[in-house]
Amino acid sequence: MVTLSKIYTRGGDKGQTSLSDGSRRPKTDPLIEAYGAVDETNAALGLVRLHTDGEADEMLSRIQNDLFDLGADLATPHAESYKWEPLRIVQSQVDRLEQEIDRMNERLEPLKSFILPGGTPAATHLHLARTLCRRAERLMWRAAEDAEISDAALKYVNRLSDHLFVLGRILNNDGKDDVLWTPGANR
Repeated sequence: MVTLSKIYTRGGDKGQTSLSDGSRRPKTDPLIEAYGAVDETNAALGLVRLHTDGEADEMLSRIQNDLFDLGADLATPHAESYKWEPLRIVQSQVDRLEQEIDRMNERLEPLKSFILPGGTPAATHLHLARTLCRRAERLMWRAAEDAEISDAALKYVNRLSDHLFVLGRILNNDGKDDVLWTPGANR
């Protein structure tokens, strides 16, 4: 369990931050940018949850916890041995997202246009969270050029953006209240 007795440490005052193994990296390091974007996604999901209940809220609660797991995964460099077992995203977390996407998608009519962010407050906030998630994914791939990031972590963030999209449609009255793009409508 994590114990935080002091919130500020002054350790980052010179533009560096610590990973879980104590190593220091610049705050502009792609890995730090990646887990910062994961944190942004999680914060946006907190906004979504102001407008959800029931099964949707339960899924988002699990996802928020998973995103902390993902942040811990990214903040723990891969090594030959560890003092403790590192927390990593695992395939079962990806599988759960896929199962939830498939189950939700069964309720929806196929799309006939792209969707504009909008509709209910929950769906609108989910679109924002989805775009932040896509940014986190791009940053994770950039970080993966120099740091080891597991396939499960990369798959998780990719599936998550799909999950948030489909859940947004569910929360838009099963897609009936989706705001559809009309190409060239304002020419």
